[in-house]
Amino acid sequence: MPSLELKTVEKNYGTYHALRGIDLQVEAGEFIVMVGPSGCGKSTLLKSIAGLESITSGEIWIGGRDVTRAEPDERGIAMVFQSYALYPHMTVAENMGFGLRMARRPKAEIEAAVARAAGILRLTDQLDKRPRQLSGGQRQRVAIGRAITRSPNVFLFDEPLSNLDAALRTQMRVELSGLHAQLGATMVYVTHDQVEAMTMASRIVVLNKGAIEQVGSPLELYRNPDNLFVASFLGAPSMNFVPVSVDSVDGDVAIVSAAGLSPLAVALEPGHMLVKGAPLTLGIRPESIAVVEGPAPNATIGGRVRLVEHLGRETILYVDGGALRCSGSESGTGDLVVQLGQVTPIAPDAGVGLLVDPAEAYLFHPDGRRLTARKSVIQR
Repeated sequence: MPSLELKTVEKNYGTYHALRGIDLQVEAGEFIVMVGPSGCGKSTLLKSIAGLESITSGEIWIGGRDVTRAEPDERGIAMVFQSYALYPHMTVAENMGFGLRMARRPKAEIEAAVARAAGILRLTDQLDKRPRQLSGGQRQRVAIGRAITRSPNVFLFDEPLSNLDAALRTQMRVELSGLHAQLGATMVYVTHDQVEAMTMASRIVVLNKGAIEQVGSPLELYRNPDNLFVASFLGAPSMNFVPVSVDSVDGDVAIVSAAGLSPLAVALEPGHMLVKGAPLTLGIRPESIAVVEGPAPNATIGGRVRLVEHLGRETILYVDGGALRCSGSESGTGDLVVQLGQVTPIAPDAGVGLLVDPAEAYLFHPDGRRLTARKSVIQR
């Protein structure tokens, strides 16, 4: 039995369609992360699951019960918000036990639940403090502890790390992943940060304009995006996109080229129906490009380095491909972005040859569908 099931969930605000036919099953113990651009509906969907928003149509089932019209406190959920939402006049222990006190649970049960949650979150020595005496990371742990004490069927997290600095976000990502493994609980987590999604999720749900674009494991979505939107959303730096045309088709292999791009043979999914001259979009991950400094007769693309970013463990190059223009470039200039897994002495204004492995290239139909054959995925 799924821990959480959404059946054709729709949400309208007047004429605005915020959620469009959402179907999703979440198994017990899964860590689901919902991602998408601002306004895609991810927070609206989370609030609908929590009962903070009523849905226009569809059904929401939690723990085998239809809770579509149930009040939030009847759904068996606990929610952690972006703001810590702690009561400043209460101690840590009082904040963590507040939900149980409101449910009129026995004092001994509340104390035991608070002690257990504090032990899990390493807050035992902070129980008598008030929120103003805690760091940001400790306050977020208190908010999570308040959820743990309720022993919910499903934990809901609405961008809980957004208010933390970079170092604390990394620390809390690790702590949340460890907490999930320790509790074995079902968690649904909303974020705009794809790093959080890639590192924490059992499965990622990619939302766009109120609809689900794709659901799958982080590596599956990264290696085999269903469409151009998913391909562009997952990855940092993001995928390079180049307009190309089909030179020829031989079975399930298409030869594509563009001004400034040597012909590239790319494997296709069966049943592609491509013809010569068809306009497509070529996608190339920045880490799938090799660089040769100086003249490179066999290079797929020739160019000149416009900018170099040295990040210690890696180097990012922004390469002007001349006649070749890259759409959706992170630089905003049409440069190709190249990610090298080492420090490199290549300097700005250097001439380079870029080598693209055809096995790592993607082709997308004008309607956005991926046309290339599925790529292997390393199982976790």
